[in-house]
Amino acid sequence: MKKYWIEHLSLRGAIVITTFICILILTSCSSDGESNKEANAVTPQKEEMNNNLKHIGGEDIATTLLEGEYEQLYTQFSDPLKDIVKLEDFRSMGQAFVSDIDSFQLTSILRLNGYESIVWADQTGSKGLTATIDEKGTISGIQIIQHSSFPETDAAYSKTIFNFPFLGEWLVFWGGNNTFINYHYEYEQVRYAYDYVIEKNGYSYEGDRAINESYYAFNEDVAAPAEGVVVAAVDGISDNNPVGTVNEDQPAGNMVTIEHSNGEYSTIAHLKQGSVKVKIGDTVTAGQLIGKCGNSGNSTEPHIHFQVSGQAGEANMVTIPISYKDSIQPIRGDKVTGTSN
Repeated sequence: MKKYWIEHLSLRGAIVITTFICILILTSCSSDGESNKEANAVTPQKEEMNNNLKHIGGEDIATTLLEGEYEQLYTQFSDPLKDIVKLEDFRSMGQAFVSDIDSFQLTSILRLNGYESIVWADQTGSKGLTATIDEKGTISGIQIIQHSSFPETDAAYSKTIFNFPFLGEWLVFWGGNNTFINYHYEYEQVRYAYDYVIEKNGYSYEGDRAINESYYAFNEDVAAPAEGVVVAAVDGISDNNPVGTVNEDQPAGNMVTIEHSNGEYSTIAHLKQGSVKVKIGDTVTAGQLIGKCGNSGNSTEPHIHFQVSGQAGEANMVTIPISYKDSIQPIRGDKVTGTSN
């Protein structure tokens, strides 16, 4: 059975977005190096001016942008971000972006590994703003974009009711119905997929972040999310070492796909090498151990990738929104708890 997978962004690096996306253009704005050097030069007068500008808290960024306080925001940009976009470009793009926006609504906050990623939507839900702030309040990334929307498929939830494919508390790293809270959403084959990590004290790891064993998710139990029959099971693919390297030739890594009674299929990917406990043809029950969380395939940090497909075939293996138990609809930044029943 052919599977379709889109490259996974680094779970750590994806938080630190150092591009400013221009309204409808999905490429970063740039300027020549000499112009950047000039723009970043700090004179005593500028330094004094910067010191007089108030510090903007993360959740106030949207309001500050709407009020046109571009210079205040720009003083908190990281140097790499200033290298990409100059103040005058930021101002002109921002003005165009907010010209028809009356208000922003906070959508999602994710705090992980020293960064805070905040997402807002405008009053229509058609435009989005996201900002990434480090522990010092520096704005490491900011994006403005018009959202793509797929309302028909957004409402086509699975008939099967699924448990989470794990036990205990996990953090939704990617999940939801727009690209700011779920980067999968742009791609039909994985549009409604979820990525889950374990977070403790604001971090997904402790110690050397190049080692898989440093990550709380690594080697944690992965469970069948619903009753069904195993139709695909892959094991034996090495976990990426060091963390941050990827295996693009075997993007799903070690994985299990289960066929459910409604003609729907669930897939759990990036399992630990040697941990898969089931084989093709096995009948599994909800909550049954099927493997361990790993870092195999096109994955840059130990995590669980979970998706549900409505059909199986060579050309139409596309995801559908997942009906979770108790009607839960988690999005990026939410914490959820998996149970065995």
